[in-house]
Amino acid sequence: MAAQADRPRIVDAHHHLWDLERHVYPWLSPRPLPPAMAGDVSPIARSYGVDDLLADAGPWDLAKSVHVEAGFDPAAPLAETEWLQGIADERGFPHAIVAKAALHDPDVEALLAAHVRHANVRGIRHMVSWHPVPRNTFVDRPDLLTDSQWRRGFALLRKYGLSFDLQVYPPQMDDAVALARRHLDTTIIVDHAGMPLDRDTTALAAWRDGMTALAGLPNVAVKISGLGMFDHDWTVDSIRPYVLETLDRFGTHRCMFASNFPVDKLYGSYPALFDAFDRITADFSDDERQRLFAGNAERLYRI
Repeated sequence: MAAQADRPRIVDAHHHLWDLERHVYPWLSPRPLPPAMAGDVSPIARSYGVDDLLADAGPWDLAKSVHVEAGFDPAAPLAETEWLQGIADERGFPHAIVAKAALHDPDVEALLAAHVRHANVRGIRHMVSWHPVPRNTFVDRPDLLTDSQWRRGFALLRKYGLSFDLQVYPPQMDDAVALARRHLDTTIIVDHAGMPLDRDTTALAAWRDGMTALAGLPNVAVKISGLGMFDHDWTVDSIRPYVLETLDRFGTHRCMFASNFPVDKLYGSYPALFDAFDRITADFSDDERQRLFAGNAERLYRI
């Protein structure tokens, strides 16, 4: 573990905040809680704010952050952006907001226009990660990436200067490659190192092939985050291959480290996670580490 003075400055490229007293989150608010890919989420089914994030960061210098939509009430996606912008105006965090929009909604353009009226909005996430196991799926249909109405919504992102956070499982990556190739002028950021949930030989081959294909497109970047969701008892050695293989494919100019807190708080502490990233990249150059821990997030999310 590096001494505190040697720790890189962090720009956390992927985290969440939520207020369960004021807002509805369908995966956190109901009692009993519904089954979730992340496992038993009851320890995090409570409000989580900026002070909690900063406290969790501990000895690490968390300089800036990117908030990604947190499974907010699908009937009121703009309310999450309004709430977060108010927090940002008061506290300075988060510095960027990746807002929620259902891109296949015929009226999505009005929502995109409303989102970008908020100063910190930089991108959109519509989780399209479909899995045949019900607890692991985030959508109720496997074909959104190829749906013509969804694609029309995606094409609007360029008009509003928005990036797209892409959350897919490896079997969906061929469709994601086709989408990225069709929209080379839109930045696409792959969430959670490509979601390597399934670990059998066939699944891992699909992950490797899909990540290689995505990395071949210049408009695609990736966040190395959320690995605890797929390996609840992770260690530095168990996540090392996924970190290094992602870096090998995308390079240090298109990868970002991120916490996925407080979801990944279920599997370990914030310092333990970033200490792991620190150890895994200990032999990288100072410039490479600066890009991975902070610079790429600042550039890609324009903060």
